[in-house]
Amino acid sequence: MTSTVSNPDRRHDLDWIRVGAFFLLILYHVGMFYVPWDWHVKSPHPVPALEPVMMLTNPWRLTLLFLVSGAATRFMADKVTVGHLTAARVARLLPPLLFAMFVIVPPQSYYQVVEYAAAHPGWPGTVDGFWLRYATASGRWCTPDGCLITPTWNHMWFVAYLLVYTLVLAGLLAMFRRLGDRLQAGAERALSGAGLILWPVAFLAATRMFLFPRFDVTHALVDDWYNHAVSLAAFLLGFGLAKSDVLRQRLIAARWPSLILALAAYAGWATYAWIYRDDAVPAQALRLIMRVVYSLDQWCAIAAILGFGALHLNRSSPALRYLTLGVFPFYIVHQTLIVVAAHHLAKLGLPQGLEAAILIVFTFAGCFATYEIVRRIPGVRLLFGLKGQSAAVASRPPAFA
Repeated sequence: MTSTVSNPDRRHDLDWIRVGAFFLLILYHVGMFYVPWDWHVKSPHPVPALEPVMMLTNPWRLTLLFLVSGAATRFMADKVTVGHLTAARVARLLPPLLFAMFVIVPPQSYYQVVEYAAAHPGWPGTVDGFWLRYATASGRWCTPDGCLITPTWNHMWFVAYLLVYTLVLAGLLAMFRRLGDRLQAGAERALSGAGLILWPVAFLAATRMFLFPRFDVTHALVDDWYNHAVSLAAFLLGFGLAKSDVLRQRLIAARWPSLILALAAYAGWATYAWIYRDDAVPAQALRLIMRVVYSLDQWCAIAAILGFGALHLNRSSPALRYLTLGVFPFYIVHQTLIVVAAHHLAKLGLPQGLEAAILIVFTFAGCFATYEIVRRIPGVRLLFGLKGQSAAVASRPPAFA
């Protein structure tokens, strides 16, 4: 099959997928308050049965976001010079990252310290003068598991990585003309027939077998080599497939087999993780097999989402235009809203179902309210990644009709 490139100005299906993935991320972080995994603040009544639900999106959610981000970067890169692309992405990503690290994220660390101190009487850590201690890395909030490093980016690691990957891409674009076309041609050659599933799964399985045991996910940038291998590869793959009608049609054709394989792999991975959740040590052969199963789930879920999205979601709407701009501010504030609200809600002794519903509604309402406020303030829009939105457009009420 030869390549047929339609050169659309935008892939609306990828916009919908990006919005949906960010909304899933908000729900996932609400779940982190309840699931018995380590997080900034924790419910006094953890829900172990939530673990398999959280694992439903765990393998693929952020990899999908990096892929979609790479695709969005392709549309911009094909219209501007490398220098303009670099300047535009730095201007959009760096101010929100710095602003979040020193304004939005500190409450997350504050309540993390508060909850640890409450659970460990006599612990020498203090929240007196918290922000100054946070900003100057002088808090000395240490536990037997290590010290809380500040300032930190917490959930904003995704933005930091996206900025670094964009700079890497800009360097590649400066060295290789028509890089997008080359990546597209290579992806079309490799991702044909069974290769559409086989080669991505093989790559992901190799990284999970050989890199993950040595480089656990840290989100610390400098030592996160397994995460970089997967996320940068997804970003570059998105850059290459963004304009390929060939790959779009192949993903549409493979959507049902991909979905079936993803669900089967999820069932296997979630069962394995549940059985060995209490520090039980699986056999090495089983561990290697499950790394392949995890990778199968990771790619097949992405392929299914891309296939169904390409078939059913490739249309614009006022709601999509509104949400496409809004999801970045949503992402910036959502985790702090969850942490602060969850900490205080836990003290009220509400039924857990009601508490969770209030937390979800509060978080989404806070995200929408934040976007509605900041998009109308020119100087503040820059801090939330909305520089490209004119004052006239920003002042309009949302339209969903």
